[in-house]
Amino acid sequence: MIEEGKPAPDFELESDTGGTVKLSDLRGKPVVLYFYPKDDTPGCTRQACGIRDSWAEFERAGAEVFGISADTQASHERFRAKYSLPFTLLADPEHKLAEPYGVGQEGKNSYERSTFVIGADGNVARIMRRVNPDRHADDVLAAL
Repeated sequence: MIEEGKPAPDFELESDTGGTVKLSDLRGKPVVLYFYPKDDTPGCTRQACGIRDSWAEFERAGAEVFGISADTQASHERFRAKYSLPFTLLADPEHKLAEPYGVGQEGKNSYERSTFVIGADGNVARIMRRVNPDRHADDVLAAL
């Protein structure tokens, strides 16, 4: 199970643009991985738009931000465009990260709303479980 202070499990996933993102390629800067249940649902939209609205602060912190759900690349592309999201969404329809990050929801094809702040050294700096979508951006910025 993932723990604060330990290396974050590496992965490679497809992005909303069709490219791939590999976590280990991002060493040297803080990374925010936020898992959410489903594109374009009320809570997930508020959560994503909260990050969008605080984007300048995330940039000042030098953080790379990635939203991850079990939705497809095409769904992510539509969601990102609809709300003008300035960060990348990663598709994990096969739930590859459910076990290593402990975010799977039993019996559901979605993820638990959880966030992991990963330091520039690749170690997990903060784990946030069952986050409040309305306070999420502020809570993550405080952790950075």
